[in-house]
Amino acid sequence: MSRVKIKAVLGLTPESQEITVKGWVRTFRNNQFIALNDGSTNNNLQVVIELGLLDDAKLKRITTGAAVSATGKLIQSLGKGQTVELVAKTVEILGDSDPEKYPIQPKKHSLDFLRENAHLRFRTNTFGAIFRVRHSLAYAVHKFFNDKGFVYLHTPIITASDAEGAGETFAVTNFDLNNIPKNDKGEIDFKKDFFGKKTNLTVSGQLEGELGAMALSDIYTFGPTFRAENSNTVRHLAEFWMIEPEMAFCDLNGNMDLAEELLHYVINYALEHNKEDIDFLTQRLLEEEKQKPQIERSEMDLLQKLQFCVSNKFERVTYTEAIEILKESNHNKKKKFQVLVNEWGVDLQSEHERYLVEKHFKKPVILIDYPMAIKAFYMRQNEDGKTVRAMDILFPYIGEMVGGSQREERLDKLSRRMGEMNVPAHELEWYLDTRRFGACEHAGFGLGFERLVLFVTGMTNIRDVIPFPRTPNNCEF
Repeated sequence: MSRVKIKAVLGLTPESQEITVKGWVRTFRNNQFIALNDGSTNNNLQVVIELGLLDDAKLKRITTGAAVSATGKLIQSLGKGQTVELVAKTVEILGDSDPEKYPIQPKKHSLDFLRENAHLRFRTNTFGAIFRVRHSLAYAVHKFFNDKGFVYLHTPIITASDAEGAGETFAVTNFDLNNIPKNDKGEIDFKKDFFGKKTNLTVSGQLEGELGAMALSDIYTFGPTFRAENSNTVRHLAEFWMIEPEMAFCDLNGNMDLAEELLHYVINYALEHNKEDIDFLTQRLLEEEKQKPQIERSEMDLLQKLQFCVSNKFERVTYTEAIEILKESNHNKKKKFQVLVNEWGVDLQSEHERYLVEKHFKKPVILIDYPMAIKAFYMRQNEDGKTVRAMDILFPYIGEMVGGSQREERLDKLSRRMGEMNVPAHELEWYLDTRRFGACEHAGFGLGFERLVLFVTGMTNIRDVIPFPRTPNNCEF
């Protein structure tokens, strides 16, 4: 008999139909009641073993973490907490679990403990919910772009460019590290390396994405990116996933419209398809908040935060307007900001972004027209000579969710800006060709996928929303 997933079983009307389920034991009570879970839902199915069905030796093997298969009749449950239960006809132990060694016992575990046992944390309710939500968000991203006629472009993971110009890249080499060849000047001779040049893991698929957009009109990338930034914080990962659309014949307004529509769509998708998981995570966050002083507690619970973002049209504000709002705010005047806002041109911090969203506008905010000096070389320059057509989307409790811009399509201005920022034009001739041959206005943005999952699940540490986090001094599995 083919297996039925527990989520589907729990939705059936019990008619004594015969069903086979397979999963992992959460608890086993009184040598009679198995709480079985297969990861399709946080809810367990109660499997009832009638007295005499199994011998003592087999009963002792039904321990927390063991994998079992059970076939029996589905009946209405008289017990609390479930509507149906399975009265077993046969129970098979598929995989034993030593109760003395299995670390995920049926009790409350700290997130720190679960990070140390990340290979098993998927079996807990919290991480089951997180990764089902993550899956739904990823699927929704692909569905959104597919339904809009975008082409999914696989941009390279190994590249010779540094899109951001930050230099915080992971080098890729085939050299014997104990015998690295040098040239006559004593420098590393990359001509002898596998690719014949210096290469690294990608920090962004944007530049290659622009090449696709200049022929296919609308493309998006969704893949891993890497930053060798030595930041051991709750917001940083060395390996993370990025969603990066690029659109030809599109200006900053079209870029903002698309980003806002995408965020509304994917959050609504999760609310609709992961209600059970989001309800669980909302309750989990409420319990966590109770441990904090009143002043540190969020004004909204998780569900309210999500509905706050999908029910509001995002406020569009220039950087210059935002600076004035922040400078004149009581928060700034009373020196409640850690970094005070005193002059135009400063790079806004997360605390400033959150103030604009949570205190001033009370809705998500799109900031545009940033100072040229604090933005990347490829952003389209405004006529004022001081600002660029950049945009950042700011969310409550998290700050920046999206960063993007209209790209500079004018070859002379792009080349001049590259020179000013010491970006080596000779290494990016292929990129400049898109401005030489059929240039047009175009735009795009980047959305850090883990930051999105962090927001939708209400978690506070980014290491808890990616299956296998890569951070300084940590590369397990």
